[in-house]
Amino acid sequence: MSVLERWEPRHLFPDLFDWLDSARPGFSQAIRVEDYSENGTYVVRAELPGMDPDKDVEITVSDDVLHIHAERREETKEPRRSEFRYGSFDRSLVLPAKVKAEDIKASYDKGVLTVRVPMPKDTQKEPKRVAIEK
Repeated sequence: MSVLERWEPRHLFPDLFDWLDSARPGFSQAIRVEDYSENGTYVVRAELPGMDPDKDVEITVSDDVLHIHAERREETKEPRRSEFRYGSFDRSLVLPAKVKAEDIKASYDKGVLTVRVPMPKDTQKEPKRVAIEK
């Protein structure tokens, strides 16, 4: 049996989208993330290799939206070739309704930022069937 996977244009042409991300001078680059639910917790994992979470990463929550902002500064002492991405990186994700910002926890390990958002108990109700009027 096959597993359903959310389709994104990036799956068809990943190199093209990587090039487009890097070809937008003056714009923030998107942070690559994965998200899932685990035991009543919404988990977001973001790739941020080589970042100092105390200096380079900022996480904020406003109006049920999680914002992750990171910045990698280039230190050039002599001319050289680099394929590293420098500049600002941003990502915003809509959180479940009624999330308490003070309960959100974040950690950083081996280049991966993990944000854990406890899901409110009242949002995990059974779906209610809506009758269709004739």
